[in-house]
Amino acid sequence: MNREVFITCAVTGAGDSLGRHPGVPVTPKQIAEASIEAAKAGAAIAHVHVRDPATGKAAREPRLYREVVERIRASGVDVVINLTAGMGGDVVFGSGEHPLPLDPLGTDMVGPSERLAHVAELLPEICTLDCGTMNFALGDYVMTNTPSTLRAMARKVQELHVRPELEVFDAGHLVFVKQLIAEGLIDDPCLIQLCMGVAYGAPDDPLTLMALVHQMPPGAIFSAFSIGRDQLPYAAMAPLAGGNVRVGLEDNLFLDRGVLASNGQLVERAATIVTAMGARVLTPAEVRAKLKLRPLS
Repeated sequence: MNREVFITCAVTGAGDSLGRHPGVPVTPKQIAEASIEAAKAGAAIAHVHVRDPATGKAAREPRLYREVVERIRASGVDVVINLTAGMGGDVVFGSGEHPLPLDPLGTDMVGPSERLAHVAELLPEICTLDCGTMNFALGDYVMTNTPSTLRAMARKVQELHVRPELEVFDAGHLVFVKQLIAEGLIDDPCLIQLCMGVAYGAPDDPLTLMALVHQMPPGAIFSAFSIGRDQLPYAAMAPLAGGNVRVGLEDNLFLDRGVLASNGQLVERAATIVTAMGARVLTPAEVRAKLKLRPLS
């Protein structure tokens, strides 16, 4: 069991969740406030996506990230900022017998430099790399991350001295993580996020979780989360498996059955679970030391 646990809060995500929860943050101001709320509740890391303020849909414009980051940093509340680099790898095929042309409304494919433009500009302490391609939920959407694209992104992140959080949705993604390490593209300590329960990825049962844990690269630091109603049980499961915790409205909208949550409430509940197990919740400063993060400018 891990007795020194850090909590990450994924405050909004890119999913179509607004119709199910009016409190999902949309504007840069709301996303920044949600990150600050999570930090005050005990999260050491805020994982940040941005959304189009007019539509609520997923976005990747650097100006939106800039406003979120500037608001967080100006608040005086200490939290490690983790910006997604997952946007720009979305392919939606036509259905049935007509996979081409691609659906122009859902497809958003750009190169490594554009996917990392906001990271290069803002220099967060952490950014994510989704370490593989997979069918994602129902329909014809494919989360697309080719090996050459990921190598280029890993190399650029390494040059920027930003710590990559390697998102693992299935066992093959962990194989590719080891390949990146072998090629010298990931610096120590390797930071991994096990993303459990996503449709057509690794299921969130304990045997699958432990199978992935037992395949971790030596010295890796990892977190694990599940989507939906198993998010909060994973606040116990992940430390028992030797890892750290992620909660937040990106992955789960409910605090209890039928009770919509805020990001702060989810963090508070996770911290209660962790401390009731006899573990200690780490501060942002302790996480920076643990992960050897680039000093803030």
